Amino acid sequence: MLHSTTFPIKQSELSLLRDEATSYLKSVQWEQGQRAKNKENDSKDDSILLYLSRANNSTSASEVVSVSKTVLGLKKRLLPESVAIPLVLNNTLYALQEALTLGVWIKDSYADASGLSALSEHKGNFDGSHKREYESKMHTATAFMLYSIAYYVQYQLNHVASEDRSVMKQKFAGIPEISLLSPLKGISCMLFYYDRYLGHPEMVSSDQEVADFTMVFFESLMDEILLRRSTLEYTESITDRTYKLEKSEFAISGWENVLSGTAASVEFNAVRFDQIVGNKDAKHFARRLTERLLSYDFTVRKNPFQELGGFMPVFMGYGIPGTGKSMLIAAIATRLKELCETLELPFLFHPMPDTLISTFQGGSAEKMVEWMKPMQDPTRIIFAPIDDAENNLQERTAQGVSAGVKEVIGVFLRYTEGAYAVNYGNSSIGLFTNLPEMLDKAVISRVQGRFKIDGARTTHDFLDQDYLWWKKIEATLPGFVNMSGPRDYKYLQDQGFAKNMGEILDKKVMAQEERVQQVVQTISDRYADSDHLFFAELFKEIQSVFPFFSSRDVRNIQSAISLRLTDFDLEESWFENPENYFKKDYETKLGMLRELMRDNMKGLDFSDIRKQEVIRYLDNVATIADTDFNRKVDNRISQIEIEKEAARRLNDKMY
Repeated sequence: MLHSTTFPIKQSELSLLRDEATSYLKSVQWEQGQRAKNKENDSKDDSILLYLSRANNSTSASEVVSVSKTVLGLKKRLLPESVAIPLVLNNTLYALQEALTLGVWIKDSYADASGLSALSEHKGNFDGSHKREYESKMHTATAFMLYSIAYYVQYQLNHVASEDRSVMKQKFAGIPEISLLSPLKGISCMLFYYDRYLGHPEMVSSDQEVADFTMVFFESLMDEILLRRSTLEYTESITDRTYKLEKSEFAISGWENVLSGTAASVEFNAVRFDQIVGNKDAKHFARRLTERLLSYDFTVRKNPFQELGGFMPVFMGYGIPGTGKSMLIAAIATRLKELCETLELPFLFHPMPDTLISTFQGGSAEKMVEWMKPMQDPTRIIFAPIDDAENNLQERTAQGVSAGVKEVIGVFLRYTEGAYAVNYGNSSIGLFTNLPEMLDKAVISRVQGRFKIDGARTTHDFLDQDYLWWKKIEATLPGFVNMSGPRDYKYLQDQGFAKNMGEILDKKVMAQEERVQQVVQTISDRYADSDHLFFAELFKEIQSVFPFFSSRDVRNIQSAISLRLTDFDLEESWFENPENYFKKDYETKLGMLRELMRDNMKGLDFSDIRKQEVIRYLDNVATIADTDFNRKVDNRISQIEIEKEAARRLNDKMY
């Protein structure tokens, strides 16, 4: 469901609730339920479960706990020489306090919007139906409050906690019980078990582990709430709105954006496109990508280019080492960040981390889910590159591929097509690789746009590459570079953007791969390329040569053709004055783009474009298949030659 209304969470209103939140940290009282007391031991961690089930060993029915006292006790135990509370410990306690404050605000807001506040005023005069409605809304208010608390704790501690929390997750034995009877009981139960975990002597051994445990605890709490979501009623006042924290990027949009607020933009070195030599195809694709992402409409959470067929949620750039893949990633991120700042749009640069593959069973899938979920956040423009993609998305059937890689691929496939594949048109994943033939075939089939990153190819390219190097020396030591420049060429004049793909491609493109040439020629002898049957027969014949070619490949070709039909520049004035386009409503933007699309298609020949894109795609398929086979053959030849040479040398030694 779309969240049509955004409600601000004002800092001034939160300040009025902070004392209440602090009082919960100082003291809460909870009586364990019988099921929690008698909870069966789990093989995961008997000692901790037993400890939790016997948490209340006093004579009274309930026990009072103080999280703030427990944290101070931890400080004395872990860092006895320290006078002040260590920064990580302080940040963790502060995050929990702010989360409680925000949770109470969310609960009050829901109560007002849902009618719970009005019901509370007449609680003593309820009939049966009103009593049931009151109790049901109280459960929902408590659940959404706990969810919000857990969500905000993770947002605050994302860059305080360790990236790899696998060991802590192994220790953690779950939350024995959760109370949704009332907000006070919900907070008391939650903080009771949080405190008991912190008090366990084996749970944390450093201040850093306190932050790690806190993340794990509240991740589990969020999961528990979501498991109960289907039983909750009167949730309309949750799912129809977004709550946005004032002076922050944090936002809650119903239940759907789990962990989306936890990802923060990664720092990167700024690179301009004019610093990249050659790569006309890649730079053109990158420019189109940024323009399409920036056209996303935050109000209706759709991108007009999706409707026009010119958007690519997953794309791939490939080429030999040293041709500029990392520079291209930085250039796309730089352009998006700068334009987002100009247009006052939130931006997330979200590269895949190098430490994704875990040695723990299931750990890699868990990390991959954490990385993929921010792509479902509809409140930001998101660029998510995967550099050296062959490392984490390697062909699963290859010998020696780890279980972790298989887990990562499984998650990637689910989140890029299927029930989990939510894409609003505001995020794009880019695969960058030197070895596309090593990527898993199912992963490649998800790629809807592809381009070659081939680096410097012409004399002018190499001339400009040298110029970018020696002009820095000249700036430091004027006159030191005592060499003559070219007569008929101005440095960098060839390094600008192409107007469209027509400038880059040969109109009568010919297949480069021999097997593709043969198939195209065979079908051309029977049908004209202006006949629909030409392409149907071509795909059928290609499938007999490359058995892995499927309907998904045909859909990818169709996407590539749609990209060509929307291969037009946005007006420069739109960037200079965002009100002219970017800040208009969705339907107006869609209409403006349709006009540009119609103008762009004048003079184009659909059958020519279709044939160009089909042959480009099939060449790519053949290249990847042949490269993989040829590498195996070359490795086998090399091994045979090594064995022959070894035998010759052994023979020389013997005689």
